[in-house]
Amino acid sequence: MENIALIDSFSEFKDNKSIDRVTLMSILEEVFRATLKRKFGSDDNFDIIINPDKGDLEIWRNRIVVADGFSEDDNEEIELAEARLIEPDFEIGEDVSEEVKLIDLGRRAILALRQNLISKIYEHDSTNIFKHFKDLEGQLYSAEVHHIRHNAIILLDDDGNEIVLPKSEQIRSDFFRKGDSVRGVIKTVELRGNKPAIILSRTSPEFLNKLFEQEIPEVFDGLITVEGVARIPGEKAKVAVDSYDDRIDPVGACVGVKGSRIHGIVRELGNENIDVINYTKNEQLFISRALSPAKVTSMEIEMYEEERNGKKGRVSVLLKPEEVSKAIGRGGVNIRLASELTGYEIDVKREGLEEEDVELTEFSDEIEAWVIKEFKNIGLDTARSVLEASVVELVKRTDLEEETILDVQRILKEEFEE
Repeated sequence: MENIALIDSFSEFKDNKSIDRVTLMSILEEVFRATLKRKFGSDDNFDIIINPDKGDLEIWRNRIVVADGFSEDDNEEIELAEARLIEPDFEIGEDVSEEVKLIDLGRRAILALRQNLISKIYEHDSTNIFKHFKDLEGQLYSAEVHHIRHNAIILLDDDGNEIVLPKSEQIRSDFFRKGDSVRGVIKTVELRGNKPAIILSRTSPEFLNKLFEQEIPEVFDGLITVEGVARIPGEKAKVAVDSYDDRIDPVGACVGVKGSRIHGIVRELGNENIDVINYTKNEQLFISRALSPAKVTSMEIEMYEEERNGKKGRVSVLLKPEEVSKAIGRGGVNIRLASELTGYEIDVKREGLEEEDVELTEFSDEIEAWVIKEFKNIGLDTARSVLEASVVELVKRTDLEEETILDVQRILKEEFEE
C-alpha cells in the first residue's frame, strides 16, 4: 500500500498539469527504474507492475538461488539460506521474486525519487505547452496583463501560461495596466532550458494581416485575400488586397462605409494610418498605387538578376513637382512603405528637371549632411527645387531654422546659378 500512497500523493501535480493517469504511470515507472539503477547498479532484473486504473504499483526483484558463499552479484543472485527465509522449499538454480518496498530504498532515495518525479511531470507539461504554442505561431492570441517590467509585459492566458510581450514588440503608443486584455500574434516559441518562452508581437505585419482576417468577414471567408502588408507600427501601414470575384470591391469591403470596418483595426493599432490598395500583377500599376496619394507621371523598371537586400529591382519614378513630397511622405515614410510592399527600390525624380540642375549632394562640402537630409525628407533633392521653395513653407515642413534655410539658398545661388 505504500506505493499506492506515493502515487496518490502526486495527484495534485496530475490535476494541476492536466496529465492523464496513464502518462503519470509511465513517468512513474521511468523514475523508479532510474532510482533502482542508482541503488542496485542495474534495473534489468526488476519487474515494475503498474495498474493505471487502480493507481497501483509493485516492484519485484528477480534473482537466481546459488549455494551459500557463492554469490558474485547480490543484485542478481541470492544465497540459499537467504532464499529459504522467503520460502523454505527453495532449491539452488530456482528463480526468486521478492517484492521491494519503498522503505527498502532508503529515505534519501525516496526524497530524490519524489523530486525527480515532480521534475519529470513539469518537463512533460512544458513539452506539451511548447508543442501547443509552436502550432500557434503567426496566429492571433489574447492574454491578460499579469505584471509590467521596464523592458516587457508579462501576460497570463486562461490556462495560466506565461506569455511575454517585449518592449520591442509593442506599438509606441501602447499603454497597458494590470488586468488589461492584450491582443497580438504569437511571434516565436522557444524552449529555454525546460521552460517554453512564448513571445507575443503587436508590431509584426502578420498582426495586421490577422486583424483583417478577424474583423473583415470577406477576408475570413477567403473572398478577399491580403496579398501584402508593410508597416511602421503605430504610424502608417499599406495593405494590398485582391478578390477573385469581380463583383466585390476589395478596398471598399475592407474600409467599409465611412471607414466603419477598418476603424476597429486602426484603434487596436494606436490610430495607425492604414492605406488599403488594390493588388495587381501589373508591376507598374501596383507601384503607382503603392505610392498613393501621389500621382505618378511615368516610370522605368530595372529588374535585378538576383535579389539585393530583399528587393527584386529598382524603379525610377517621374512625378510632377507638387507630387514629390506626397510620394516621399514626411520622414520618407510613404516611399519606404511602398518599397517594402512592392519589393522594389524606388527613386523619385521631378518632372521638368532642367539639365543644368544639380543634386544637393554635390554641395556636401559646404552644406552639412543632416541639413541635406532634411530637404530630401520632403522631396527636395536638387539645388533648383530648394531655391524655388518658399522659406516659410520650408520652416513649416522641416526641422530647420529660417536662418539655416537662407544660408543654404545663398550657397546654392552663388555656386549653382552663377
